[in-house]
Amino acid sequence: MRTFLGRGSGGSQPHLPGFAPMLRTLNSARCLLHLWGSLPGRGCASRATDVDREIQVRALAGPDQGITEILMNRPRARNALGNVFVSELLEALAQLREDQHVRVLLFRSGVKGVFCAGADLKEREQMSEAEVGVFVQRLRGLMNEIAMDGFALGGGLELALACDLRVAASSAVMGLIETTRGLLPGAGGTQRLPRYLGLALAKELIFTGRRLSGLQAQELGLVNHAVPQNEEGNAAYYRARALAQEILPQAPIAVRLGKVAIDRGMEVDIASGMVIEGICYAQNIPTRDRLEGMAAFREKRPPKFVGK
Repeated sequence: MRTFLGRGSGGSQPHLPGFAPMLRTLNSARCLLHLWGSLPGRGCASRATDVDREIQVRALAGPDQGITEILMNRPRARNALGNVFVSELLEALAQLREDQHVRVLLFRSGVKGVFCAGADLKEREQMSEAEVGVFVQRLRGLMNEIAMDGFALGGGLELALACDLRVAASSAVMGLIETTRGLLPGAGGTQRLPRYLGLALAKELIFTGRRLSGLQAQELGLVNHAVPQNEEGNAAYYRARALAQEILPQAPIAVRLGKVAIDRGMEVDIASGMVIEGICYAQNIPTRDRLEGMAAFREKRPPKFVGK
């Protein structure tokens, strides 16, 4: 199993004049469906009627309040990206995006030894060419946060690449192996991998379909942390959860605006990136959290941020 650390989904996007098209693209990728009712009670794994769902949501409580987990639970297909799996994941993300309590989203696997086996090729084989095109487009929309303890191959690694931070067990295995199946990465892998590793290395990994261990992935900068696996097979999950706990105390609006500035700034030249940073910074100035941070520094006490 691998666990990936996703970005918080609550709160509105900042207003960036001149960059509306980019924000519309971001929003369209995340505002997909809104079909669920209220989330399960915080600290509960899921409603009783949801225990057999391939995607389950759990909001943590106590010191972990603000962390929400998405559990991928399709053991018979090793969490392969099938129609039901993708539909339920889209539903969950649409619901969580509107939840102001969600600060950090953790993707994890309920299948020991596997994060996500990538595309469900048995299901894909039964699709027409038109159906394949529609399904892959849905995957691209989905891959717009995650921790790893097992295999993340093909589309599974693309799901990981869509997250802000990645944690893996050192023994985890990952790779964009589509070329070994007569395919190419179609859910963002050809675009995100070069942005993380550079053109030459990304081309080498995609052209060869090479598989990497968690330790190799860390050395290349593909994952943030690689940790020794434990007997339970969930070492990466606990490391990702500890990382989430480091994020929780920080000012929510500042974190969210920092994320927007980084993500949008990486898509443009540095001069335009500086403009984006300035716009994000300006939007943080009138927040209560900024005033609280300065007051806490002056009074030599820990700040109490409220996300306003």
